[in-house]
Amino acid sequence: MATGRHAWSTQSVASRPHDGAPCVHQLWALRHRQVAMYEHITPVAAATVVLIRDGVAGLETLLLRRNAALQFAGGSWVFPGGRIDPHDYAASEPQNITLAARNASVREAQEETSLQVATDDLQYLSHWTTPPIMPRRFATWFFLAAVAADAPEVAVDGGEIHEHRWFTPELALAAQRAGQIMLMPPTFVTLQELSARANVAAVLQWLRQHQPRRFEPRFVDTPGGKVALYDGDAGYAGSNPQRPGRRHRLSMRNDGWCYENDANEQPG
Repeated sequence: MATGRHAWSTQSVASRPHDGAPCVHQLWALRHRQVAMYEHITPVAAATVVLIRDGVAGLETLLLRRNAALQFAGGSWVFPGGRIDPHDYAASEPQNITLAARNASVREAQEETSLQVATDDLQYLSHWTTPPIMPRRFATWFFLAAVAADAPEVAVDGGEIHEHRWFTPELALAAQRAGQIMLMPPTFVTLQELSARANVAAVLQWLRQHQPRRFEPRFVDTPGGKVALYDGDAGYAGSNPQRPGRRHRLSMRNDGWCYENDANEQPG
């Protein structure tokens, strides 16, 4: 199963309606009244792998387009990934969920793209938990791995996944802004972080200095649209986007999305 979506198991769309789909603000408004109903739901463990390579135009990452008919994230462009299955747990370490997440990432990469990724090559990037306003919740480990220039061609099944493309992060973000592709917030934030790095070497250098972050978003309505507050934002504790101070948030405004993070580190 392709994920990036599992950290965000609904159709999160570009800031303008796309192909008749409801905009993200309408979706969140619909679910905002149901927060208490879903707080008791235990998130399902899942894993995502962000595959990168050096291309002619610079750093590229692989995105997969989900079948538009699928209930969750239909039509969205996502990173490969899916649920952690029972057989992803090592017999020698049956309680080691991080190892199981690594194994799931390797398996999903092969199943969804035909690319072979070594477990030892996975770099822990981040962890995303679906907020309790969603009826299906996921706790998703995000890993990153570099793909060799001579790697085999990507092959998708044509069922769950209808299309694939190696994007530069900047191009993917520009396509989302133009309403040409749909991205979910975890995918958008990850692409934004990658866009500050010129090539694979720069990404790997950043990860060596990078503490993986945990994202448990808190959503707030504002006049211009929804704001997702993340840990480190001055307004996170009280769900108050107006509180002065550091910013770590995704503003999903009616005129476009904007990720801000001066809480932990600046892009380097």
